[in-house]
Amino acid sequence: MEMDSDTIRRTNDSPNGSTTYSMVCQSKGRQNVKATVLQREVGLFSGVCLIVGTMIGSGIFISPSSVLLYTGAVGPCLVIWAACGVLATLGALCYAELGTMITKSGGEYSYFMEAFGSIVAYLFSWTTVMVLKPSSLAIITLSFAKYASSPFYPGCTPPLVVTKCLAATAIVLIVGVNCFSVKLASYVQNFFTAAKLLIIAVIMGGGIVMLAQGKTEHFSNAFDSPSLSIGGIGLACYNGLWAYDGWNQLNFITEELKNPHRNLPLAIIIGIPLVSVCYVMVNTAYFTVMSMTEMLSSPAVAVTFGDRVLHPLSWIVPLFVVFSTFGAGNGSCFTAGRLAYVSGREGHMVKILSYISPRRYTPSPALMFNGFLAMCYIIPADINTLINYFSFAQWTFYGLAALSLIVMRFTKKEFRRPVKVPIVIPALMVLVSCYLVVAPIFYEPALEYLYCTIFIFSGLIFYYFLIYRKVKWVIRLMRPITMYLQLLMEVVPPEKTE
Repeated sequence: MEMDSDTIRRTNDSPNGSTTYSMVCQSKGRQNVKATVLQREVGLFSGVCLIVGTMIGSGIFISPSSVLLYTGAVGPCLVIWAACGVLATLGALCYAELGTMITKSGGEYSYFMEAFGSIVAYLFSWTTVMVLKPSSLAIITLSFAKYASSPFYPGCTPPLVVTKCLAATAIVLIVGVNCFSVKLASYVQNFFTAAKLLIIAVIMGGGIVMLAQGKTEHFSNAFDSPSLSIGGIGLACYNGLWAYDGWNQLNFITEELKNPHRNLPLAIIIGIPLVSVCYVMVNTAYFTVMSMTEMLSSPAVAVTFGDRVLHPLSWIVPLFVVFSTFGAGNGSCFTAGRLAYVSGREGHMVKILSYISPRRYTPSPALMFNGFLAMCYIIPADINTLINYFSFAQWTFYGLAALSLIVMRFTKKEFRRPVKVPIVIPALMVLVSCYLVVAPIFYEPALEYLYCTIFIFSGLIFYYFLIYRKVKWVIRLMRPITMYLQLLMEVVPPEKTE
């Protein structure tokens, strides 16, 4: 196929936005051929579903009692859930400004590149691509496997080999869907988000019926908490905010979002408050049929609620927990692939991760790499403990993202800002993030935090030799490997976007 030079058009909307190349190739049939880049196929509804579906995993159905444990009473517990929703919304507003100011995929990675430079961005991608994202997918799919297999083992725990094999199957299926089509992955996300919102609506409806029937005994003396303290409030907020984690998911796919200047802030403004209302209302519903002691001792709170309120239809609760975890896994995989893709495109990961399928327009090597690492994290007996120690790193990056917004107010004044939040909001998020980084180390010190910190900064060794020094023998070694993998997976480098 021959193309004239005038068939390639170059556009650059703003000094800080990504430059896009649109290529229109005209054949005899006058058909348009899309450029070999990730396409803008995610609309507002799918964006809201991605945020809501990733934030709401299995926690609100299985173990929402961590906030209750540290508050010691029903009233403070519900207040903390609402306050965490407000804080999450404020944090998301910071990401709305960042995402509309820098319209590149990759989330915090792109913002750190602009505000702090290459080293901070690399350490973020190193930690997130290698640990945080794949381990999150592993934990989600293990929860999925546990609840999907439990009906076949009534009265006992499913064998470990069964849950691990089922989790691995779920990873393969999720990665396959995401490699096949962006639209299919969006449809899957929309369906499972609708399913989890449906069961939440059922639980909320059951709670309203119980309240109408006078089931309010657990709300009497709701604020009488003998164990409430400043430290307890802090730890309750720490656990509550983790339930809201995921407000930044849409920022990872900005380049695939239709009209991001409009749809990104709209999706955030719709999605985060929706999740906040769901969390407060669901916890209120739980308290209509369970005392504080029963909630703290229940292995799966939603299942206990279903047995007492929805019987004989209580079986739908574990079914929808399975749906919820699968949807959260799909959303996690969808965004994780984009971070690895952008890191590879910028030269911070191996180049093959930045290649995309010319037929599917999906970053299949990056998605497969994330799936492979998730498989590896499934193998150990228990990864939850180790991953919990890495959690403080996530809040470090959230704080740095808010700080980057403040920094760029002074260093990137020429950037266009369709959304601009008061500077006090990112300043508050920096303070909250600092507390949430220090709190678990201060209240529950452990040597594992040091190990995690050493791992994060060990990325500087790879950065020095592979990025800064560009060791020649590594480049020579990777060239044939990249070529072989490119032929095997039928992928090509993306067209330049800068």
